[in-house]
Amino acid sequence: MSTPHETPDLTPPPPDALDRARAVADAVLFEGYVLYPYRASSAKNRMRWQFGVLVPPAATAAGGEHAEQRTDVLLEPRTAHRIDAELRFLHVRRRTVERLEADGSYTEVPELELADRVLVPWDEGHEERVRLHAPLGEPTAEAAHARTVTFDLPPAVEHEPVLDGDGRTLGRLVRRRGRLSGEIRPRIDRLPGPYRVSRLTVTVHNTTEAPPAADGDRQGTLPHSMIGAHLLLALDGGRFLSMTDPPEWARPAVAELRNEHTWPVLAGADGRDDLVLSSPIILEDHPVLADESPGPLYDATEIDEILSLRTAALTEREKREARGTDDRAADVIDLVDTMPEAVRERLHGAIRGLREVTGEEPAPPAPPPAVPDRGLGLPDGAGHPWWDPEQDPEAADAPATVCIDGRTVGAGSRVVLTLGARRSDAQDAFLRGRRATVEAVVGDLDGETHLAVVVDDDPGTDIRRQQGRFLYFRPDEVAPDEVAPDEVAPDEVAADEVAADREAP
Repeated sequence: MSTPHETPDLTPPPPDALDRARAVADAVLFEGYVLYPYRASSAKNRMRWQFGVLVPPAATAAGGEHAEQRTDVLLEPRTAHRIDAELRFLHVRRRTVERLEADGSYTEVPELELADRVLVPWDEGHEERVRLHAPLGEPTAEAAHARTVTFDLPPAVEHEPVLDGDGRTLGRLVRRRGRLSGEIRPRIDRLPGPYRVSRLTVTVHNTTEAPPAADGDRQGTLPHSMIGAHLLLALDGGRFLSMTDPPEWARPAVAELRNEHTWPVLAGADGRDDLVLSSPIILEDHPVLADESPGPLYDATEIDEILSLRTAALTEREKREARGTDDRAADVIDLVDTMPEAVRERLHGAIRGLREVTGEEPAPPAPPPAVPDRGLGLPDGAGHPWWDPEQDPEAADAPATVCIDGRTVGAGSRVVLTLGARRSDAQDAFLRGRRATVEAVVGDLDGETHLAVVVDDDPGTDIRRQQGRFLYFRPDEVAPDEVAPDEVAPDEVAADEVAADREAP
């Protein structure tokens, strides 16, 4: 991949302090960039770019995505004279593959075989950075206008020759970049009261004049969009106040802040409060990368250990296609192929339960009855879908059903999510009491049984089934649903319609 583009001549660079937060920010920027099995032909990699997508204004009507994001955070200026900020995002470069013909012309092809890789069409993500600084002076309309930073990335086409081991040209890669323009508007307002506190508001807008997506054509919109857009903010000589755990005196002011499609957290080392990462993925203050993670695997919906083991088990042909899909995918293959055994063993360290201490014994499964086909799009005899652990002949055995409150629950059963205090996922507050349908009963490598479910009123159920992206719960976190679908009162349905999305509001 080429080096990150930095919009020139905007402002002086931010302090080195921003470098300390970039490791976590990179994890946000490239979350879901290329998913296991790291090949362009994989179904999981045909629907990408899920977080922090800012589309052109004309494309917002196509559904679900926005043209701007807003960050609100409180700060105490103290001796600081300015705010340093950096907007980071990925800009899609659509790559096609062309083969060199005998007459010297080029023909676009679906793949090009090399000795070590198979080159295929792919959407690359090119990192972009836009930097600015805003003085902490008295807020005026003129000052706010002067601080606005605009940027424009014109369309472009690049060609890269493809050579064989002897240096002969076999073809070329063609990368096309769409126009992308935007602006960053910082505003600083002094709040009334005895405390010397200011509110910093930074809005990021996609201002690209692109035609609206025809029939919701998201693929046509992505080259004009900011992907994984997030902000790094630094305050030299002052401090930011935590949005999650502010001082008691600041809670009323924090409650009035408005963050849209992003969430600011204190970044950098624990105990520091001069850095903020405003992320489209909800994080806690002072986020860090797990010490056990050997490197970026780009698929945080999975477990590093399982990803590493399954990646190591790919065939040589699959690994060659992964290497030809993207340089970052090639790095993952090389990382797994060269991973020392001691590092691999370190990944297997999570505590799954404390049965030895509590004496808890798992309930024996009920005899498995016949269960209905859930319409997963599999013909008779086609085996298991790609996401089902039973596709792996060495996977841990899991029963087809489980017994919950004296009732047999399996694929097709309707349940109510009864999440308790044991789980720490913030989204549980939205899911508690929701009705769901069981898609499968699966087991993990530690012998635990889980239910894969979809929430009944989730508008993305069809997509979740297609991609195998389900919610997973243990049997003691659900209860059989005693109410038939046509017996649910309309007002009860309305009360349950609370979005449970992983992206920040």
